Amino acid sequence: MAGSEQVFALYDKIKKSVVKDIELGKLKPDDRVPSETQLARIFNASRMTANRALKELTEEGRIVRAQGVGSFVARPKPDVALLEIKSIAKEIKDWGGVHSSQIMVLKEEKVTEQIAQNMDLNLEDTIFHSIILHKDRGMCVQYSERFINPKVAPHYLSQDFKKITPSEYLLEVAPIQEAEHIIEAVTCKSQIQKCLKIQPDEPCISLKRRTWSFDVVATYSIIISPGSRYKLKGKFIRG
Repeated sequence: MAGSEQVFALYDKIKKSVVKDIELGKLKPDDRVPSETQLARIFNASRMTANRALKELTEEGRIVRAQGVGSFVARPKPDVALLEIKSIAKEIKDWGGVHSSQIMVLKEEKVTEQIAQNMDLNLEDTIFHSIILHKDRGMCVQYSERFINPKVAPHYLSQDFKKITPSEYLLEVAPIQEAEHIIEAVTCKSQIQKCLKIQPDEPCISLKRRTWSFDVVATYSIIISPGSRYKLKGKFIRG
């Protein structure tokens, strides 16, 4: 019994030591963590004990391990509001990042049957369509496709979306009366994978959102983010 207690205390001691170095900033995101062999030597422990400590740190999201390469401090995923609608530029700034954007599509076009159904439009109607990639320090964190009802934002296409995000503009000109969210875990189409620069099997978060303004469907958005770079967070407070 004493032996098992000693093993528990030792692997826990290794974990706490690594966590302390992370929290004090001695080990920063992407820094290499000492190997099993090094930890076993430092703490006078077996490699099995060191392996258990690193395994649990991986499961807790503190470190990431690459087979044959080593263990590294995990980058923290930013918390992003689940149901709150706000600018992605502000979200990136709030988590300490630097926002930039790349405009892929910005045009007026005829609605498709699917978009007409989602936005209560007729097939002869036109729609504003945009696809924008939002980046943090050059790494793409969000693929954002929007369809906008011209009646609620007639000057949408003339905006400089490198200086202002679509959300910032739309929240100003078309106050939201109602919003609907559908969240799914997905694997992306190859075109979106290339935009996000992710592997084919990388899981992504898909957020489909409809908003109503001035008693009509104002926007229909498809927002996709790599699961390794983004997470959603929600909080409910009883009134």
